[in-house]
Amino acid sequence: MTEQLVFELAAPEPPSFASFLPGRNAEACAAVRGLAAGAAAETCVFLWGAPGAGKTHLLRAAVGAVEARGEAAIYVAEPGALLAVDPGRVASHAVVAVDALESATPEAQARLFTVFNAQRERGGHLLVASRLSLAAASLRDDLRTRLGWGLVFEVTPLADADKPAALAAYARQRGFRLADDVIAYLLAHGRRDMAALLGALAALDRHSLAVS
Repeated sequence: MTEQLVFELAAPEPPSFASFLPGRNAEACAAVRGLAAGAAAETCVFLWGAPGAGKTHLLRAAVGAVEARGEAAIYVAEPGALLAVDPGRVASHAVVAVDALESATPEAQARLFTVFNAQRERGGHLLVASRLSLAAASLRDDLRTRLGWGLVFEVTPLADADKPAALAAYARQRGFRLADDVIAYLLAHGRRDMAALLGALAALDRHSLAVS
């Protein structure tokens, strides 16, 4: 019953850079942070890798960071959604984050090509994520070339062996110490993806504050 309660309470928090545990992705995370801060020289950062590696988290964290500094940003869950948004409105955003590039139709690729050129011309930025690398993705050549002009990173999932230290570090960021037996319990009895684990930690933190 306790286990069920903990994971039912574990509503996900809004993705942020603070809650992203980089593991071997520190360079990719730093590049996305720089883009979100408006400090990137490149127009585009392209992230690719397996599901669950944290690509969507980084895209949403970047959009949140841009909005927090008072500029407009937009997250698009898949490229086809760009077709439903006025191109002028898209180009008004400091950062356009596009997920699931591997699902892009020819029409969506054409629109993304236009968005890239508009962002480059006005000094905006584009953040794109895909399950497939640029070489493996089925893309028109001009779009593949444009995306390759920027920074390209493979995002890899956090290894199981790294998760205890990562969870302990996240707990310290929230101001509490996480005992080793609690970490072992979470890893043994809950979902092992980091989004669920961090949600469980946040729920435990909220619960401890409520009863203290």
